[in-house]
Amino acid sequence: MSAAQNFKSKTFAALSVRNFRLYVFGQLVSVSGTWMQSVAQGWLILQISGSSVDLGIAVALQYVPMLVIGSYGGVIADRHDKRRILYGTQGGAGLLALALGVMVTTHHVSIAAVYLLAALLGIVNLFDVPARQAFVQQMVGRDLIANAVSLNSVLMNAGRLIGPGIATAFIAAFGTAVCFYANAVSYVAVLIALALMRSHEFLPMKTIAREKGQLRLGIAYVRANPELRRAVLAVAVVSMFAFNFTVTLPLLAHDTFHQRTAVEYGLMMGAMGLGAIIGGLAIAYRSRPTPGLLAALALGFGTSLTLVALMPSAHLAELLMIPTGACSVAFVSTANATLQLNSSSAMRGRVMSLYGIAFFGTTPIGAPLIGFIITLSDPRTGLLVGSILTVLVGVWLSATHQRVPATVLEPAT
Repeated sequence: MSAAQNFKSKTFAALSVRNFRLYVFGQLVSVSGTWMQSVAQGWLILQISGSSVDLGIAVALQYVPMLVIGSYGGVIADRHDKRRILYGTQGGAGLLALALGVMVTTHHVSIAAVYLLAALLGIVNLFDVPARQAFVQQMVGRDLIANAVSLNSVLMNAGRLIGPGIATAFIAAFGTAVCFYANAVSYVAVLIALALMRSHEFLPMKTIAREKGQLRLGIAYVRANPELRRAVLAVAVVSMFAFNFTVTLPLLAHDTFHQRTAVEYGLMMGAMGLGAIIGGLAIAYRSRPTPGLLAALALGFGTSLTLVALMPSAHLAELLMIPTGACSVAFVSTANATLQLNSSSAMRGRVMSLYGIAFFGTTPIGAPLIGFIITLSDPRTGLLVGSILTVLVGVWLSATHQRVPATVLEPAT
């Protein structure tokens, strides 16, 4: 087998599963629409109020439900069929995008309306995230889960590459509303993909009966496993302070580099998406998450983000967003695969809901905080706060990880 054939077979191994191929197609279309909406919403808020605090609050509200009751979404995922949950969540997200488009078109949009729809989307994501994360292993099985998680990150960031470019062109030509309509339509692709999947090809996954104390049991399970605990804590800190790109990047383009159109913001997001695809493919090829790798990726992410903050021009910042995107998605993919591989099937929904809280649920704290820091200083300082803390997380992971394989703890009965 040639080197190219070996790379292809190892990197795209999970795509040999038909249901996962359908999932990837639907998600690629949907994620492109989601990033179109993200760019359009950030620019819409700056047009309405020009406030970094408003931008941070709108982003935060989207994740408040995950922060407050995120573990409940994991319990629901452990109790019920994941595909049925996804039918409801993906359809609901599409309707919310449609509502925002209509409000913009009819000139009834306001900051309060954006806040409301962001919070409602947060409720949808509360159930969507753990179900979607656990659903991946149900499609591909344990042996392919690390590869599938990495490929899933690649497609999420392919959408980051495609969506912002289309969004900036649409905003310039037609305004922000068309991006919201496009996102609403994109969810149809997911629903079609779910409908075309073959139920008999899913791996049997254990569901749990309704009982008291299931939320506490999930938290105790993660606390008792050092590998799970360290991964969740690392993701929580990095996500809270560094993954605020929908706040920091539009302000970096608008305030620091004095761009009065969405083009530079879109180019930064696109460059990050390109890097994320590169990083995701590299991790998919490797397919072996280790504590040392997680530490190295945190250090790489923090270092590259520091360089972005210090760049004197928009073009240099865009260039540095490529390694930033590569390290960021590789870090998240490695943490995700670590959690899935080191958790039992009966606990996976709750474990992944804690991952969702760490990755998404910390945004209601981090986004307004970074927005406030930027208000007191500038966008460069906001980026530096996140980058320095990410480097410190990498140092902590490197200093504390045990060089022994983690064991999968079975939940108490």
